[in-house]
Amino acid sequence: MKKSSVVIVEMGLRDGLQNEKTVLDADTRVEFAKRLIDAGTKRVEIGSFVSPTWVPQMAGTADVLAKTFALQKVGKLSKKAELSVLVPNERGLQDAIQSGVKEVAIFAACSESFSKKNINCSIEESFQRFAPVMALAKKHKIKVRGYLSTCFGCPFEGKVSEAKVVKLAQRMHKLGVYELSIGDTIGVADVGQVRSLFKKLKKVVPAKKLAGHFHDTRGQALANILAAYDLGITVFDTSLGGLGGCPYAPGATGNVATEDVVYMLHGMGVKTGLNLDKLLEINPWIAEKIQHPLPSKVGKVGRLKPLGKV
Repeated sequence: MKKSSVVIVEMGLRDGLQNEKTVLDADTRVEFAKRLIDAGTKRVEIGSFVSPTWVPQMAGTADVLAKTFALQKVGKLSKKAELSVLVPNERGLQDAIQSGVKEVAIFAACSESFSKKNINCSIEESFQRFAPVMALAKKHKIKVRGYLSTCFGCPFEGKVSEAKVVKLAQRMHKLGVYELSIGDTIGVADVGQVRSLFKKLKKVVPAKKLAGHFHDTRGQALANILAAYDLGITVFDTSLGGLGGCPYAPGATGNVATEDVVYMLHGMGVKTGLNLDKLLEINPWIAEKIQHPLPSKVGKVGRLKPLGKV
């Protein structure tokens, strides 16, 4: 029996902003986080400890965390909201530990070409980097989430073998990640692929530890989320307004929009804990900050107004 609730992990501040030409300062990013949390967001990936030379949009993540934690401490922001950061290696984790964060994420690719473009190492080398990260995280009682990218297709190699994805998912699960997000990095997946892959993944990783991370490049993300949900997946990564993409994946437009996913799920009677009206208020605000409109469908037109109102 499927759960009647879904957990949304908000990607707007990290996966969303990392591909934007306009670099937002720390205070604007803190305000973005505040608005998202005030709208009911319980899990926010707020940034990443990567080199600002490679991803300048993520510079100042420590400052963003410090200011957001300060708001939580004085009661101006819900303490229930969990903040996490992406870390590429042990050095990134050390920075995360100093920031006081209690959750980090690590990432690997399912294609060699993408791994080398994205993190400048092979898949095997990326897993070798994970060992000290996992050990240090365990020592400091920090939860680790795992990402697998290009699970449905690679911009450089084309189709990716399901068997390879399943093998890497099993390997990352055995490392000790508490949750594994399966990524459609270039938005190439279709419902048939999603059903096929997640059925296989559930044989090696419990469904409750799997999440879906879908990009909407070809307009398939909502259908893919529904297909995964029907198979018992109840955690999904989304990005306010459909912000973002991957700077190392040509043609990869933004993640599926948080508003669009919430609209669909609420229409099905599935609880998310998010306030759709408040999410819709954030859309034009962040669009102004990044200086261009966002692709979210619901963000553009809003809800259907009550009868008799214009």
